[in-house]
Amino acid sequence: MQQLYDMGVRILFFCGGETFLWKDGDKNIRDLVREAKKMGFLIVNVVTNGTFPIDLPEADLILLSLDGDKERHNAIRGNTYDTIMENIRNATADNICLYMAINQINKDAIRDVCLTARDTKNIRAVSFNFHTPYPDTRPLLLSKEEKAKCCDVIRQMMKEKVPVFNLKSAFPYLIDNSFPTPCHQCVVIENGKISTCGRCIDVPGLCNECGYFFVAEYTLLFRGNLKVIFEMLRTYLRYI
Repeated sequence: MQQLYDMGVRILFFCGGETFLWKDGDKNIRDLVREAKKMGFLIVNVVTNGTFPIDLPEADLILLSLDGDKERHNAIRGNTYDTIMENIRNATADNICLYMAINQINKDAIRDVCLTARDTKNIRAVSFNFHTPYPDTRPLLLSKEEKAKCCDVIRQMMKEKVPVFNLKSAFPYLIDNSFPTPCHQCVVIENGKISTCGRCIDVPGLCNECGYFFVAEYTLLFRGNLKVIFEMLRTYLRYI
């Protein structure tokens, strides 16, 4: 954490594995979030699969993986949907943002997840990614036409006042995979190794098929895309 802060990082994500499993003596993920805030990080987010009780009011956002309606989520992540929804309802703060990776299994469940985000206690918003084809997962990859249809659904959900934590100004670049990669403002540190943007960068050619919405949004932001800049300001003020 100190190393990232000294590099100029001010938005911090804790990711896993599963973050709620982390222990060091009597300290857990909540202690890490508190320490990060003390150090001066401006935004501190935590990513989780939602299968553990959620008592983390200090986090700005808890990004919780929900990959469809009950049937499709369970097809991807095992029989965890009911446990996750119970943990969301019993959470101690309303700082949860659902986080869905859209693939061939769940591409028709975008609306279901959006309505869950809108109608469920303690959920502030929903955020999307497209599947990035890591080795042995290429069959899950969406075509350009399928991505366009998914973006049409997300746009419609935005019109229906669903709290979507993505920027529609970035959608055309995501559909075409025409945004610049990697995102040099994003760094990942794991077991002491620092990677630019993420572990994807170690897989030849994978950056060209990146499905991470935040990578498109941030690279376009730092390239001076005015639509993205203005939309990001509005979105972050609304949901963080």
